[in-house]
Amino acid sequence: MKQQSIIVRIAKSKMLRPIYWTLGAFVVLLFIFDSFIMPYYVNKGGTLTVPNVVGIKEEAARKILDSLHLEPRRGEVRQDPAYPEGYVILQNPAPEQIVKTGRRVYLTISGGEQDVIVPSLRGRSIRDAKFALDRAALHQGAIQYQVSIDLPEGTIISQDIPPGSKVKKSTYISVVVSAGESIDSIYVPALTGKTLTEALKILKEKGLRSGNITYQYNDELLPNTVIDQLPRENEVVTTQKEVDLFVSQTPEKTTQPVERKK
Repeated sequence: MKQQSIIVRIAKSKMLRPIYWTLGAFVVLLFIFDSFIMPYYVNKGGTLTVPNVVGIKEEAARKILDSLHLEPRRGEVRQDPAYPEGYVILQNPAPEQIVKTGRRVYLTISGGEQDVIVPSLRGRSIRDAKFALDRAALHQGAIQYQVSIDLPEGTIISQDIPPGSKVKKSTYISVVVSAGESIDSIYVPALTGKTLTEALKILKEKGLRSGNITYQYNDELLPNTVIDQLPRENEVVTTQKEVDLFVSQTPEKTTQPVERKK
């Protein structure tokens, strides 16, 4: 019985021996491939470190890559306010990576800051034009007044940059505003109920000046609110006409003499 057991073990050992040899040969081949064949393949033709060309103009970046026997390729063009137009903003492979000689390096190029489209302001009031410019990330520039028989007084006749033009953000757009049929005829705007600051701004935009500012006690309105005006709303006056304002104030302010604001 013992002799039979020994014979069985010997038979099994002979059967497994080819499997062991096969596994051993596979491990040896894997070691040779990993240690010799792959390094030879990777290093064939040489390797180098990818330089950093981000923030460099595309033409200069291409020359740098060409001089190192790398192949620059233009990728996408992307709007980027952080880099001027035509400069590299991204690269692939990234800087400091080890690559083979002749490797392609894809460059993402800045298209500069995104332009905005100038809105049409003709026929709008100054207030509406300002809102339209704010929405477009633009600023209101100089305001000039001009006689017009086509557009009502206070509406915009023209603008210095045509509508539909593409400009940089924060560009100033100047306008010409209708002064009515006569440059000397201006309707006095409504100032009652507005703050003193708002009233002074409106007068300036209309080509008028502030005259005497009289402070009066009024417990129903907030301080510095316009109570009355002379001339009255919609009266026709000449340009640079002075408009007197009556402004609410606290009791201690009512003793203050009339100011004349120039």
